[in-house]
Amino acid sequence: MSDWFQDLWAAYRSTLGFAMVNAFFSLSTYAVLSAGILSFATVTYAAAGGFIGTQLALQAHLPVLLVLPASALVGALLAFAVALVFLRLDSHWMALASLALVLITRVVALNATPLTGGVNGLSVPLFFPFAALAGLLALTAVVFWRLSNSWYGIAARAVREDPAVASTLGIPPRRIQTIAFVVSGAVGGLGGMTLALMLQFLSPETYFINIAFTMIAAVVLGGSYHWAGAILGACVFTALPVIAQAVLPEFEKVLNGVALLLIMIFLPRGLIDPRGWKLRRAAKSP
Repeated sequence: MSDWFQDLWAAYRSTLGFAMVNAFFSLSTYAVLSAGILSFATVTYAAAGGFIGTQLALQAHLPVLLVLPASALVGALLAFAVALVFLRLDSHWMALASLALVLITRVVALNATPLTGGVNGLSVPLFFPFAALAGLLALTAVVFWRLSNSWYGIAARAVREDPAVASTLGIPPRRIQTIAFVVSGAVGGLGGMTLALMLQFLSPETYFINIAFTMIAAVVLGGSYHWAGAILGACVFTALPVIAQAVLPEFEKVLNGVALLLIMIFLPRGLIDPRGWKLRRAAKSP
């Protein structure tokens, strides 16, 4: 049994690691989505946190335990600056502007050679224990749990449903959405640095639009109405290609598509749907 478990762990350890890293990106996306904002800017926060955090480790010789909060701070500050501009736009223009920001990020990463290494990228010779990554994700999940049950969580849900109604109730939509941006930036910057630690290498191609689309899909898949849905969706989205490759490698993409379609058809609000659970319990109760 121990040999079987060791073989299984060796085969899927990296998959679990990337699932946890992707969970940071999903939580970053969920943070703004929970306040009614569709934004792809998580990629930009991740790039800033990853590249600046790596340089702090390589040039300033900071330990990883200090680099991670520094990356989160970089992402939060950048997100605050982005919020000052983006919150002046309507929702659909905001989504388009965030896509443009991702493209700008790639151009900057390609040309800011002293910071990013340019086309050659950066080697990241840093070690971060697997258990520490799991603990960091657990701590982030606790923060989101506390936020969801706080005044801010209630206000964010109200703003998501209808900003005008929320405003009449004394909730300032702009302030709530600014906080959502800052939370998203902090988690995105953290995710960018953990991705660097997992890959041991960074390049301008590391942080690009595929991360944004994948993580928005993961949030929708897991359930965009609860923070745990972001984590579960990231795990499922990361594991599906690996499982499909192991079962039927010639039909990998087909199986991925079918699985996602079935989930979206039969669970349109995602795998985690607290509202649906409450309605079903109420229907069953006498």
